[in-house]
Amino acid sequence: MLSQHASESDGARLAAAIEAKVKNAGSSFYWAMRLLSPEKRAAMYAVYAFCREVDDIADEPSTVADKLAGLEEWRREIAAIYDGTPGTDLGRALAGHMQTYGFAKEDFLAVIDGMETDAAEALQLTDAKALALYCDRVACAVGRLSNRVFGLEPEIGNQLATALGEALQLTNILRDVAEDAARGRVYLPADLLTRHGVQGVAPAEMIRLSGMEAACLELAETTAARYAEAAAILSKCDRKAVRPARIMMHVYRTIFEMLRQRGWLRLDEPVSMSKLQKILAVISGYW
Repeated sequence: MLSQHASESDGARLAAAIEAKVKNAGSSFYWAMRLLSPEKRAAMYAVYAFCREVDDIADEPSTVADKLAGLEEWRREIAAIYDGTPGTDLGRALAGHMQTYGFAKEDFLAVIDGMETDAAEALQLTDAKALALYCDRVACAVGRLSNRVFGLEPEIGNQLATALGEALQLTNILRDVAEDAARGRVYLPADLLTRHGVQGVAPAEMIRLSGMEAACLELAETTAARYAEAAAILSKCDRKAVRPARIMMHVYRTIFEMLRQRGWLRLDEPVSMSKLQKILAVISGYW
């Protein structure tokens, strides 16, 4: 966690530390956000740094109890931010940006709720409703925070956050089916898997069942529909304002199309973008 000993006079140092944390995460997010004005960029880096903090807690090699305790610390810090008494460097940075962009407290808490789901030793989402809730917490809530910085009106901003957030998170789920299963985590809903005859085996064995192809194909159809919805919403927005969102969509949509081309019979065959593919996706999103 970032140092808890800073003052307002350390603003430049704090901003640099947050940017370094975001850059070191190796996410396409960093380069997409570089296109924003300095003020908006700093706000988005702070939001992303918060997401990395809680995600790292959920993924760290410790007990579930320790993970939940770490996430509870961030619940208290979010409450402190909105009470005007943040206790960490990152909390102070978020508090400053909150005054400018009016971030909703419930969106930060939703992200923590999602990380609590990920902190479990084993996981099986039950149905489409549970999947939608999970996506809302770990992705759409981040989209709602981002859209405050982009300056979108709440109605269209929330529509975009839902469509694009689900598209991106479903892409992550489809990309990581085998890796997640090896860790005892199954994000494809149980009712979807049951419909296609995938049941009665340990998660690590699921990827070898014939029904996984049909289950992934069905979820991929939903993902494609979400990308189409997001593209339609983005077409109604000021292109410059939502340029980072368009870039993220193009990057993840490229990964999604690569997954579809690979197919759903070789789920343990990794799919990743080359540097050239990333550059081309960023250019497509930029224009």
